[in-house]
Amino acid sequence: QVRLVESGGGLVQPGGSLTLSCAASGLSLNSYTVAWFRQAPGKEREFVVVIRWSGGSTDYADSVKGRFTISRDNAKNTVYLQMTSLKAEETAVYYCAEVPYSTVSPTMPATYKFWGQGTWVTVSS
Repeated sequence: QVRLVESGGGLVQPGGSLTLSCAASGLSLNSYTVAWFRQAPGKEREFVVVIRWSGGSTDYADSVKGRFTISRDNAKNTVYLQMTSLKAEETAVYYCAEVPYSTVSPTMPATYKFWGQGTWVTVSS
């Protein structure tokens, strides 16, 4: 049974940093493209970043470029999202999502086969 568990969310002040983790079980991450999405209250789920299964290439949403970094540790079957210079408007539930191998639409939520339960990130003073 596939399971994705996000962790690392919490309350952080504007300008602060957090690192989220997405731990996978029941699958081998090195065969999966993994993305992070976020969803603020009352808004649609929004693409944040993707890391591809082959070669580890990445794509970031323009809004997070230069501030967020995705990485993966295949040995630990875990993907990380380092977030810096956080803004209040980035308060949301952050989800990791996975799809086997590659996808032609990495920014679309419907692309992904497996989802975690999400972790809250609150950016507030």
